[in-house]
Amino acid sequence: MFYYLALAAVLFAIGLFGVMTRRNLIGILMSLELMFNAANINLVTFNRFIAPEHIVGQMFAIFVVVVAAAEAVVGLALVLVIYRNWRGIGTENISIMKW
Repeated sequence: MFYYLALAAVLFAIGLFGVMTRRNLIGILMSLELMFNAANINLVTFNRFIAPEHIVGQMFAIFVVVVAAAEAVVGLALVLVIYRNWRGIGTENISIMKW
């Protein structure tokens, strides 16, 4: 169990580091996906070792995958709109987007 939790912690830390340091929106979205995957590993691991007769952890993991897919679709649509308007997807111009 420790190895799965350590893997999830490392993935989450890499994703958090990517979200905090990236200046590109695509990189930030990829880092968010890493964080979602770490959460899925934790859900399945805790379900397997706490209540193996139920599949609640797997159900939550599937729900997180669905939410991550929707987040990717909406995020990429926003990236396309931002790129069309400002010819770049850097995060340094975020304050310009406020109307």
